[in-house]
Amino acid sequence: MMKRPTSFDIAALAGVSQATVSRALSGAASVSEAVRQRVFDAATQLNYTVDINARKLRSKKINTIAVLVSEDFDQSDNRINPFFLPLIGSILDYANSKGVDVLMSLQKADADWGADYGFSRRADGIIFLGYRDFESYLRRVAVLQQVGEPWVVFGPVMPKTPNLFIGSQNQEGAHSAVEHLIKLGRKRIVFLGEASEHHSEFFERFRGYRRAHVEAGLTPDPALAIDCFISREEGAAAIERLLDEGVQFDAVFAVTDLLAIGAIQSLQKRGLHVPKDVSVMGFDDLWACTCINPTLSTVRQDTTTAARVLVDTLAALIDNEPVEMTRIPTQLVIRESCGG
Repeated sequence: MMKRPTSFDIAALAGVSQATVSRALSGAASVSEAVRQRVFDAATQLNYTVDINARKLRSKKINTIAVLVSEDFDQSDNRINPFFLPLIGSILDYANSKGVDVLMSLQKADADWGADYGFSRRADGIIFLGYRDFESYLRRVAVLQQVGEPWVVFGPVMPKTPNLFIGSQNQEGAHSAVEHLIKLGRKRIVFLGEASEHHSEFFERFRGYRRAHVEAGLTPDPALAIDCFISREEGAAAIERLLDEGVQFDAVFAVTDLLAIGAIQSLQKRGLHVPKDVSVMGFDDLWACTCINPTLSTVRQDTTTAARVLVDTLAALIDNEPVEMTRIPTQLVIRESCGG
């Protein structure tokens, strides 16, 4: 029988003392982030696990959860994806109705991904919102899974991810949006967003964009798929580049509303009419969609339902009950920017 790994094995692999391993796994502030990461990496490599039931016997629930939001923007005055603001509000409201307090924190790129909240018992469990690099995200949350801390993520839901991921029906939502544009007679539709597995939600939306084309007997032009990330500025710059290069297009599907708003601004700046010349469709349904001219057609993510599913799933994990990954339906919202 294979010997169960111990803290001594972790110490040997990480090149630290057993005392350091204990402090790192307990979330002690005296351990540097570099050393803590080495310990976590060694624990993952050795398939080291903590007895979850024993941990629960040692510490009672404190009826507090943590919501950790990763910074998605580089601007000093705006680091959070605005899509998360209504979701956070709904989480706070629903958790309050359950008698649960919520701790909020902004997670920097080099943060330890919530270890301090779990190991030091500042919270019974963690909800993660946002990420930049999905592969890196998977490696880091795998550490929390190994040590047995309850956590759940809002984002991509894919076959290879654990059942602790909750997300919207991204591919279906994008498919319905692009299908609508095609039915309006649009055939050269720009895709704005990062179409790679490094950002799996965007990649799912790209698959919906591509499937709508195939089902309509169209071949999407690779030159119309533009890599960009979330912000209004990137959406505006992408459309400026296409126009400068003389690329022909009659519609834009953006994986976020901010990208779509930037696209509209660039089109109008260059004398093009939205939607007469170019139809534009976003994704999220931010409050800003009804504050621009023309108002933005988009795919709505249901943040109220998402909040309830996140809190209820985390509560089940805290109580050591089985959970399932969940896809939350989206809704196509037609306004002025697509022309019908």
